[in-house]
Amino acid sequence: MVCVMENLCFPKGVSWVRYRGVYKDLNINLIWPGKDLTLGVDSVGTVSASLVTYASIQALKPDLVINAGTAGGFKAKGVGIGDVFLASDCAFHDRRIPIPVFDMYGVGLRQAYSTPNLVKELNLKVGKLSTGDSLDMSSQDEASITANDATLKDMEGAAVAYVADLLKVPVIFVKAVTDLVDGEKPTAEEFLQNLAAVTAALDQAVTQVIDFINGKCLSEL
Repeated sequence: MVCVMENLCFPKGVSWVRYRGVYKDLNINLIWPGKDLTLGVDSVGTVSASLVTYASIQALKPDLVINAGTAGGFKAKGVGIGDVFLASDCAFHDRRIPIPVFDMYGVGLRQAYSTPNLVKELNLKVGKLSTGDSLDMSSQDEASITANDATLKDMEGAAVAYVADLLKVPVIFVKAVTDLVDGEKPTAEEFLQNLAAVTAALDQAVTQVIDFINGKCLSEL
């Protein structure tokens, strides 16, 4: 695969990074939100995710969006460190609006594109993903995550799902587990401890997903 780094399709001054290239029969654009221009840390969270997803879809008109990243998991759901999941659907757990119908809007439940053949062929685990803008989990968040019946917890997925649904582009979510939210270790400590190894597992899984997608139409996934 020949890769070229550029951000010419994005507004001037943003930190977003685009790598593009051809792999087998696929034209692939790899988009990263980049570093915060003020603090120099990775631009995590729903705001960055939604902005870069919107800009990328508008500029590139993709056939499919793959949101690949790390997530926390719940050992009560049988999750282990390094497990790789395809998310079946996404919802928010920190948008609490206790008004009829607005409460459903806050949760923002959206399904990922269904890929039964991909799941079967790669033997990937499947679970529900819950998204919020905090790395830790408050008691209110925990109640909402339980209500969402979530197996995974991240900081971007439901925002990407919202934008993809808005612009009618199919999206799948590949998530590798770095930490157990209901485990004994502090989340931040466990996340940093496992990040390198889990990212390697994610890299391998995404490569397998790309290889499976190659040569197929969406209905065959």
